[in-house]
Amino acid sequence: MTITEDTRPALGLPQIQSLAAPDMDAVDALIRRRLSSDVVLINQIADHIISAGGKRLRPMLVMLAGRAVGQAGAEHHQLAAIIEFIHTSTLLHDDVVDESSLRRGRSTANALWGNAPSVLVGDFLYSRSFQLMVELDRMPVMGILADTTNRIAEGEVLQLLHVHNPDTDEAAYLRVIERKTAVLFAAGTRLGALASGVDEATQQALYDYGMHLGYAFQIADDVLDYSANADELGKNLGDDLAEGKATLPLIHAMAHSDATTRERLREIVQNGDAEAMPEVLAAIHATGGLDYSRARAEEYADAAERALDGLADNDAVAALRGLARYAVQRSH
Repeated sequence: MTITEDTRPALGLPQIQSLAAPDMDAVDALIRRRLSSDVVLINQIADHIISAGGKRLRPMLVMLAGRAVGQAGAEHHQLAAIIEFIHTSTLLHDDVVDESSLRRGRSTANALWGNAPSVLVGDFLYSRSFQLMVELDRMPVMGILADTTNRIAEGEVLQLLHVHNPDTDEAAYLRVIERKTAVLFAAGTRLGALASGVDEATQQALYDYGMHLGYAFQIADDVLDYSANADELGKNLGDDLAEGKATLPLIHAMAHSDATTRERLREIVQNGDAEAMPEVLAAIHATGGLDYSRARAEEYADAAERALDGLADNDAVAALRGLARYAVQRSH
């Protein structure tokens, strides 16, 4: 790893997207080619969720990590598509498990077509990602992605165990985030580095960056569920509460409230009582739950940036730093 002084300011999201645009156009074209199936319903559901917008953050991380440490090309594009297929399949499965009706401001696939088609198309996307993976014929790539998808599945089950569980503490919450969110970020950044042919230490630095970024991103996302504008967020506010999920702002509130309030919050979590949102917000504000959670997200974003300190300075590294800032400063 080449040690250089960081001289470039972190880029803002529009600059990052502009920098990544040529690669992301190639990734999007590959995604659409490889989504194709002769089963019409697969095409309809897959196109619905892929075309729903979103920032394509995870595949963008593959490309930026690759360019941060070298050149990027067709192999990076394919790895980015694989990461996006895995992510999209988890969204389809998540929405069924959570009984969600809205994502990115649009009706979810399960709301439109039902649970069974959504689950099965999620399976199609998982298996398509593995077809793309095998085409690359690189055992380290297959090992990273196989381990990652297995840990994501563990995270889904772990989260299920904590639904309607008022005893979920911060450590348990972070274990779910690691498996559900951070491991896929970290796999993307490590694979981008791997495809650029760099040494193990540099791959590890970018893996660490992705892992910390994933924590920061998810904690910030959970803060938005209690603080954002619903139209900007693109989903129903209070969804986590309705699903009986205790995320960090509420976990902090339960840990720092008086006994009467704590017991009431436990009851709300157990019942998934979305109607009690005003009570929950009052407790969160009274205990500084949002400020505490934002501070934790900032800590992880700072750690993500520190992981990049040994990399040579270039536009892609500045973009990665910018994404760490964006993760905790966004409004949706």
